Amino acid sequence: MQSLTEEIQSFSRTRLRKQCTRVTSLSGRRIIETWKGSTITVVEDPAPPEKMLGYVPDTSWDPQVGIVRPYLLLGSQDAAHDFGTLKKHKVSHILNVAFGVENVFPDLFIYKTVSILDHPDADVLLHIQECCDFIQKARSEKGAVLVHCNAGVSRAPAVVTGYLMACEGQSFDAALSLVKSARPAASPNPGFMEQLRSYKPQMMNGCKR
Repeated sequence: MQSLTEEIQSFSRTRLRKQCTRVTSLSGRRIIETWKGSTITVVEDPAPPEKMLGYVPDTSWDPQVGIVRPYLLLGSQDAAHDFGTLKKHKVSHILNVAFGVENVFPDLFIYKTVSILDHPDADVLLHIQECCDFIQKARSEKGAVLVHCNAGVSRAPAVVTGYLMACEGQSFDAALSLVKSARPAASPNPGFMEQLRSYKPQMMNGCKR
């Protein structure tokens, strides 16, 4: 039986399998990188744009926090990852609605992660109840909750808009207007906008109107 060292030494590049990686650049250009042995081939990816998962490129530092209510804050992952910003705004709870974004201070704040894809076909309303429950928990504990996604543009604003509609009885237009006033960059994707526009919430548990 070969040792790990012997296996590594005897391994040949000819045994490497062909690998294919799809890459989307920040400009939106899609390419396919194909590796075979030590050779790489790069070609344009013909996949149609509608097959892509929605996302907002997050290329600049953005620790700004929008204050929707004294207990309800809205921002990006940068704000959630900056301890000084969290302490400045007296954040006690963090609602992470991004996909694959780490909670970096698990011993210092109360977290809830609700993974939502920023895609028009994703059902954001499916998650409103549990998000509302967590926000209300923070409020009842006299805390402040930061709701964030990746860029703080689509998912988090959509969730906060849904919360205002479900727990405060606001209309879609009034709720979205309040969210945009707190964070001007807020712009839920078209699918989320359509879902929220037609949302007719019932009185949710723990909500006070």
